[in-house]
Amino acid sequence: MGLPPGLRFLKGLVIVLMITMIVGVITIVALLVTKVNGPVPVPETLVLPDGARAQAVTMGTDWVGVVTTDNRILIFDRLTGALRQEVVIE
Repeated sequence: MGLPPGLRFLKGLVIVLMITMIVGVITIVALLVTKVNGPVPVPETLVLPDGARAQAVTMGTDWVGVVTTDNRILIFDRLTGALRQEVVIE
């Protein structure tokens, strides 16, 4: 003797919901991992000095700050892309 038809239908819905949630969680984790570990996007108008790689980028009203992997903070003009200031972190 099996389950009543209504209960069998509910069991099927719960299984479908479980599979959907598992796929959703895996998708969200995969997206977070690829976004966090990916390269930092630097605006195209900026040219970093030779050997410098961006670690973080932040933007102000008229400037763009780039933290490099060699412990420098580079401040660029947002419109022209010219280097305004360089701060070395010791």
